[in-house]
Amino acid sequence: MQMSFRYFSGFCLENESELFSEYLIRNDFTITGFSYGAIKAFEYALKSTKRVDTLQLFSPAFFHNFDKKEKRLQLMFFKKNSSDYMETFLKNIAYPSNMKMYNYLKAGTYEELDELLNYTWDKEKLEMLLQRGIKIEVYLGAKDKIIDANSAKEFFKEFATVYYIKDKGHIL
Repeated sequence: MQMSFRYFSGFCLENESELFSEYLIRNDFTITGFSYGAIKAFEYALKSTKRVDTLQLFSPAFFHNFDKKEKRLQLMFFKKNSSDYMETFLKNIAYPSNMKMYNYLKAGTYEELDELLNYTWDKEKLEMLLQRGIKIEVYLGAKDKIIDANSAKEFFKEFATVYYIKDKGHIL
C-alpha cells in the first residue's frame, strides 16, 4: 500500500505508523516521524525542495538533558546484548500500556542508537523550517520512559504546537 505522506519509523521499529492513526495528517505535504524517525523526518524536511506544509514529530528522540555517561551506558548495554536491549526498549516504549510491540520489531543497529542518543536538535534549523512556512507539531506523552518529555516540551514549545498527552508514554 503506497502512503500519500512521508513517514519515518522509530529505532528498532517498522510499520508502526498505524499506532498514530488518530493524530496523523495523511497527505502529500506532511512529513512525519516517530522517535528516531522524528530526527530523520526533521532532516528530510530541511533538505526537501518539495512543498512541505506540516512536520509531525511523535516523541522525538530528545536526549539533550542526558549526560555522556548515561549515553555511553545505553550504547554499552546494546553492544553487550542487543536482543535484551531491544526487548527492554519495546517494553519501555509501550509503557504505560501493555501493548505488544513485537509485530513492529526490526533489528536496530549500534550506529542508529548512537545517532539518536547524540543527536542535537538545532534551534536555528527549526527556525528555518518556520521561516519556510512549515507548521511543526510535536506530540509527547507525559509518562514517557524513554525521553524526558517535560524537557522536550520546554525545548520545542518555542517552535511548535506541542501536544502534551497526560496519560500516555513514548508510543502515545
